Amino acid sequence: MDAAELHGIPLFEGLSKRDLAKVAHWADVVDVPAGYHLLNQGSLPHEFFVILEGSADVERLGERIAGLGPGDFFGEIALVEDDRRTATVISASPMKLAVMTTREFDSIRHEFPAVGERIEAAVQARLQR
Repeated sequence: MDAAELHGIPLFEGLSKRDLAKVAHWADVVDVPAGYHLLNQGSLPHEFFVILEGSADVERLGERIAGLGPGDFFGEIALVEDDRRTATVISASPMKLAVMTTREFDSIRHEFPAVGERIEAAVQARLQR
C-alpha cells in the first residue's frame, strides 16, 4: 500500500513519513462491496482494519450500535483482549481498507507506543458500550 493513503488517519497522527512507510509495508489494501461482512461476532480474530474510504455498520446481537467511516479502525478488541470478536461489522457502502494481520498489528502497537496507546484507549472505550 502507498504510505500517502495513511496520511491524515488519526490513529497514525504524529508518525514520520518513514514510520508511515513502515506501517504501509505491513498493511494490504482491500476493496469490498456494500453489504460485505468484514467481521462476525463470536469468530476468532485474524485481522485489524483501518477505513480509508466508505462506511460500515457495527452490530451486536443483530442490533446496530455504531457507524464507522474514513479514518476509523476496528478489529482491535479481540486482538488486544485475545478473545473472540465482540461485534459484527458490515460495509454500508463500497469500502477501501488497510488490513493488517495479528502479527503486523502487534508490531505496530509495540514499535509505535503512541499508536498503541490510541488503540488501547479505543478498546477501553468500546468495551464500556
